[in-house]
Amino acid sequence: MPAAKPPTEPAHDRTATAAAAAGAASARPDRVLVITAHPDDVEFCAAGTVMQWTDQGASVTYCVLTDGDNGGFDEVLPRQTIAPLRRAEQKMAARAAGVHDVRFLGYPDGRLEPSMQLRRDITRVIRQTKPDLVVLPSPEINWDRIADVHPDHRAAGEAALRAVYPDARNPFAHPTLYREQNLAAWEVPEIWLITGPAPNHFVDVTDVFPRKLAALRLHTSQTAHLAELEELLVRWQGEHAAQGGLPAGRLAEAFQVVRLV
Repeated sequence: MPAAKPPTEPAHDRTATAAAAAGAASARPDRVLVITAHPDDVEFCAAGTVMQWTDQGASVTYCVLTDGDNGGFDEVLPRQTIAPLRRAEQKMAARAAGVHDVRFLGYPDGRLEPSMQLRRDITRVIRQTKPDLVVLPSPEINWDRIADVHPDHRAAGEAALRAVYPDARNPFAHPTLYREQNLAAWEVPEIWLITGPAPNHFVDVTDVFPRKLAALRLHTSQTAHLAELEELLVRWQGEHAAQGGLPAGRLAEAFQVVRLV
């Protein structure tokens, strides 16, 4: 019998070879919405990419679903001070990335669920900002890093994905958004998933890495005790760069890019 031919990769398969995807950023978006579970999530995962977008003139909005009130390391600090502190830290870090529109939905840290209420609240922000690209956590678990298994990350991804599709584009979903707030349906054309198991796009952030690290360090309630923060970030983003086929010594942020239209 003749040897079986390897299966042909489907034309619609978005898991392109890493080398082809590495650093090949699509055209700079005009409006971006970044949805995260906690303050500091974007600085760890996507701030270098955001900095390049804002440097090129893109308008970026952060939508943070919780105040991160379960976070921190200082047991002496009164817990009631954590939420306002983390909001302030996120706003400072956002400004360092050229982002001036930061929205907090105020859901409880550690208890996030992809409820209809959360879907409606995210849908509201999507319809208000009309993004042509949404960055959101992957709802799939990445077992390579324990931080990515956090249930809030998965719940945020699930709720955000449902808000992008089908809710935001469906004029009949969450009817009060249109009836009371005049927010018409909006179709998001592209999503970039972070913290997922199947990245297919790697953005070289080597040149902005010092700014990214400085922004992350503004989250002092979370990072001030981490003496090896820079080494941790370099190792993690060096692994992304290698996965993306970038030259040795480069650093990258990893995304799974999915076109929806």
